[in-house]
Amino acid sequence: MPTPTEQPKAVYVLSELVDSYPHRAPQAERGTLLRVTVAGEPILHRPLKPVTEADYGSERLATLIDDMFATLYVAEGVGLAANQVDADLRLFVYDCPDDAGVRHVGHLCNPVLDDLPAAERVLDEEDEGCLSVPGPYKRVARPHRAVVRGTDMHGTPLVIEGTGFFARCLQHETDHVNGYLYIDRLSKRDRKDALRQMEQMREEIFARRAAKAEALGG
Repeated sequence: MPTPTEQPKAVYVLSELVDSYPHRAPQAERGTLLRVTVAGEPILHRPLKPVTEADYGSERLATLIDDMFATLYVAEGVGLAANQVDADLRLFVYDCPDDAGVRHVGHLCNPVLDDLPAAERVLDEEDEGCLSVPGPYKRVARPHRAVVRGTDMHGTPLVIEGTGFFARCLQHETDHVNGYLYIDRLSKRDRKDALRQMEQMREEIFARRAAKAEALGG
């Protein structure tokens, strides 16, 4: 998902409140910029493979998370799933504010959304975009609150909760690991229009990302 621009009031890293945190997650300083996949590429349209015991604690997984954070910031997003950098793993990273201005940073392996009780499924209908659908935004209705369960890169269980914009991010990224894009939730007409806009805007978006990567020395 693309990023808004507001200063955070507090920062939670993997759901733990921290006293201070850099503007960019430290992983990004170690990471290498990767190409962002685009709607239509097969890896974006099928469920991804689980992160396994063999992956936990591995250099491969740590490097992928570093690279995903580096790519997230260059692409100016708040969330990025592994298939968006052409990796077949149920994993996403995020650096996203909620509606109260609180910043949330982290990663999640094997995310599964809780099925909330009907009384808690209050819907927000807001504009939504995607780094793999560069350019357009469309209105998408999603629950105001989200609870996602998974693990960190070492296999430690995590529960990430969010409301408002952060809840939207968590749901959007979990959709990705299940093989869905936000445009799959649109009407046929709106989906066609989003893809048309993407084709018109993608080169401009790609050029902006390239310029930012060069400015960052990446």
